[in-house]
Amino acid sequence: MPAAGAGSRMGGTVPKQYLPLLDKPLIHHTLSVFNEHPCVHGLAVVISPEDGWWDTYDWSAFGDRLTVLRCGGETRAASVLNGLKAMEWDDEDWVLVHDAARPCITATLLDRLFDELREDEVGGLLAVPVADTLKRAGVGQRVASTEPRESLWQAQTPQMFHYGLLKRALESFGSNMPTDEAQAVERLGFAPKLILGERNNLKVTFPEDLDMAGMLLQARRQL
Repeated sequence: MPAAGAGSRMGGTVPKQYLPLLDKPLIHHTLSVFNEHPCVHGLAVVISPEDGWWDTYDWSAFGDRLTVLRCGGETRAASVLNGLKAMEWDDEDWVLVHDAARPCITATLLDRLFDELREDEVGGLLAVPVADTLKRAGVGQRVASTEPRESLWQAQTPQMFHYGLLKRALESFGSNMPTDEAQAVERLGFAPKLILGERNNLKVTFPEDLDMAGMLLQARRQL
């Protein structure tokens, strides 16, 4: 779980992974879903070497299952690659990479991912079909064209690949890092499988996203 970013688009001084959400830092909610799933055998969080926030919180609920790696890079992909290099797993081990700022992931979505990819030769990712009309901007922020949305999906996380394949894929990019793990795997000539996700598996990027995440998590508590 890469968590080395500053979350500058949130407009505050606290990195978004540590923003308060229902009395806990946001990333605590994200980690809890994975920690409670029987198919997940360990958790690894990659933070910045200069991170002064992590040690101010209580992570005892995760026990020895949680490994903290202070080797975060300048980009998300760099953090993931640094984390993979630090862990030294077997090439065939499955690795899930998930955005720290997606606290609304559910056990049901993880079940779906595991069920559909367990025997897959490549791996894949959660994603949802694009529902909105897409516009390409031109000069002066005016519409240059309307883009067809058929066959377009919006990538989410977790993204699930074998350790060896993912490490090799990210290393192949050099300094021009991909925006997600699937893009790196695609570059090696593989076709990751799209697994239907949910729109509620939102990524907290802007302040209003945090409010929405809070409402979703609170609603689940009341079920």
